[in-house]
Amino acid sequence: RYVTAGDVGTTVADLEVMFEECRWVTGKSPALGGGGDSGRLTAWGVFQGMRAAAEQLWGSPTLAGRRVGVAGLGKVGSRLVEHLLEDGAEVVVYDPGADTVTDVLAAHPGVKTVATAAALVAEPMDVYSPNALGGALSDEVVATLSCAAVCGAANNQLAHAGIANALAARGILYMPDFLVNAGGVIQVADELKGFDEARAHARATLIFQTTREVLARAEERGETPAAAADRLAEERIAAGPWADRLFPGLGAATTPAD
Repeated sequence: RYVTAGDVGTTVADLEVMFEECRWVTGKSPALGGGGDSGRLTAWGVFQGMRAAAEQLWGSPTLAGRRVGVAGLGKVGSRLVEHLLEDGAEVVVYDPGADTVTDVLAAHPGVKTVATAAALVAEPMDVYSPNALGGALSDEVVATLSCAAVCGAANNQLAHAGIANALAARGILYMPDFLVNAGGVIQVADELKGFDEARAHARATLIFQTTREVLARAEERGETPAAAADRLAEERIAAGPWADRLFPGLGAATTPAD
């Protein structure tokens, strides 16, 4: 019924301790049949979503010449910085951990840093990428942002449901978090079949196509990308045998609450 994996503050070593007691644990090291830290493909998927946003906004799926603000330099944010720099983007970052910032600057001296989260939000940029904890997009943040798009790995980015409309009203394209951060889930889910790096990477790369589909649906129906992503997810669930798999005997038409 439930398979666990890593998240904020959880390491591969932690998961391997859990695996000693329960086989339904993913995110293990390759030595134990896993794919290692799932932040790797999470970052790759966010980058793919960002490429789709760039294509929608500027006609080409690249961040080259664009300025991207990255909040949070953990397992995902630090790798996202690498992808952005390789793509030719200018990057400005914030993280509350001094050591974390020092490590990123040591690897990438050209990255600009700011002292506070508020300072990052106030920076002129093309894309804002929240990659820390939830609630990153509050009314105050939305009112301050000067970017054209928001695309990051943090879960539950919208402080409340109305934020999606507030972003749209300001002309800011929001890439739904559960859509673009799915690379990590794709990676750990692949372990259940016997982890294959190439297969997992290829599937995470498809986040680019799925994001394009969500953006096209949103434009066609005159709704926010958040609403379009919800609708697509609900359609996929309704079309698949998920209820029978997760709740045996209840039937696909029966909700878990029943």
